[in-house]
Amino acid sequence: MVFGGPEGFRDAAEAHKVQDADKIFIGASGKPEYLTLKLANRHGLITGATGTGKTVSLQILAEGFSNAGVPVFCADVKGDLSGIAASGEKKDFLEKRAAQIGFTDDYIYEDFPTIFWDLFGEQGHPIRATVSEMGPLLLARLMDLNPTQEGVLNVAFELADDEGLLLLDLKDLQALLAHVSERAQELSRVYGNVSKASVGAIQRQLLVLDRQGGDAFFGEPALDIRDMMRTTRDGRGVVSVLAADKLMGAPRLYATFLLWLLSELFEELPEVGDPEKPRLVFFFDEAHLLFSEAPKALLEKVEQVVRLIRSKGVGVYFVTQNPLDVPDTVLAQLGNRVQHALRAYTPREQKAVRAAAETFRPNPDLDTERTIMELGVGEALVSVLEGKGVPSIVQRTLVRPPSSRLGPLTASERREIITMSPVGHLYDETVDRDSAFEVLKRRAEEAARMEERQQAREEQETERRGAPRRTRSGFEIPDFGTSPAPAPSRSRTRSSRSRSDSVADAAVKSVVRSLGSALGRALARGVLGSIKRGF
Repeated sequence: MVFGGPEGFRDAAEAHKVQDADKIFIGASGKPEYLTLKLANRHGLITGATGTGKTVSLQILAEGFSNAGVPVFCADVKGDLSGIAASGEKKDFLEKRAAQIGFTDDYIYEDFPTIFWDLFGEQGHPIRATVSEMGPLLLARLMDLNPTQEGVLNVAFELADDEGLLLLDLKDLQALLAHVSERAQELSRVYGNVSKASVGAIQRQLLVLDRQGGDAFFGEPALDIRDMMRTTRDGRGVVSVLAADKLMGAPRLYATFLLWLLSELFEELPEVGDPEKPRLVFFFDEAHLLFSEAPKALLEKVEQVVRLIRSKGVGVYFVTQNPLDVPDTVLAQLGNRVQHALRAYTPREQKAVRAAAETFRPNPDLDTERTIMELGVGEALVSVLEGKGVPSIVQRTLVRPPSSRLGPLTASERREIITMSPVGHLYDETVDRDSAFEVLKRRAEEAARMEERQQAREEQETERRGAPRRTRSGFEIPDFGTSPAPAPSRSRTRSSRSRSDSVADAAVKSVVRSLGSALGRALARGVLGSIKRGF
């Protein structure tokens, strides 16, 4: 990587002496540029074209937060971020950059405490969520359901809540949908129209999700958010790195998972106001995948979560190529900005450059729009919140070099860190509890046995009523005696009534069971449909 330098760099020697305990050193313009920890939960944005240094900016911010005792979560889309777990190596261009910004005395190479995660359990500890925790809104987004199908999915979740059915993995949801289809007419009278065709469409989308790896994500043990908010004994924040290179092959799963994680933080963490430093910083890489083709209702929920989660002490930093990837309603809430170079070869790209320039507080000494297109690798326009939350004047900044390794870990280094992880024993083994699949299977088997017994009783009754009698002379005569043979329709009516009664009995028993269980009570679901469990 080759670093450039801004013109008119005034006094590099004064750019950085000692990093304040309440600030993170980003780099230097004509002065040191810091991110104030007290304002870091006001969220942020890192943008720039491919290869301009976004990943390095993310890495140095994660290092700064970790040293300040703030846990960090970030997705590693290309594999490069894994190097944060290893000490950096002395290289001429890193030393040169440190000297340019007056960072020589304080620049040390060090590794950072890291936990690796992976939805597929291959490059880190498995991350799982239960179907109930994900909720119908995010599942509908994940499966790209239309409004009618989403309504039917909501009915299925409501039924599961009412009847105390645990929805843990995909086979639970598949069994529930089959159950809903069988009872479609009955449920339509209680919950509104339930179309078998809509249920079938959801089941088909569920198969697609299964093939994309959803079966690996849904299940137990489910992630405990507190395991992403760890600190070490010496007070440094642990950096949780999600291996996302394979996950990017299923972009909707990637975006929905990160949104679920954000909603879990929102639902579970208590209000803390504006703390002296964030409780957690969440980097949302490839943020355009979250907003691309998202329905208006979901965008409104995302905006609400981003707006309110700062009071939980969580800072959210979106990382994407183009500022236009983020809706204006969300963009307005991102106070800390690091803008790397953008190229403007098409009308849309030129519009993006103008939009990026207009979001900064103007600098009378800087043509922001022109500068964005002139930035070199490792340079950025930086504007952060200061004072009472007012954005600083935008400055052309040389970004500091990272202390950890530039580039990925080797496979053996990653395995060693995973082996020594403090959470491996909590998540590496799958648990399959008794849940909706098993309960509905038992119900179906019991209903089948009851029907068989009823049919056997009817056959015995028929044989008893219609059995021939023997006379004293040994001749057999039909029994036309005291009770007439039942009409054919009567047997069918009794059979139908018995089956109806057995269904009703099963429903009553289910309600009784659900009233006695914690899940049988009405479950409180949060803003994105996930269960509110409390922290």
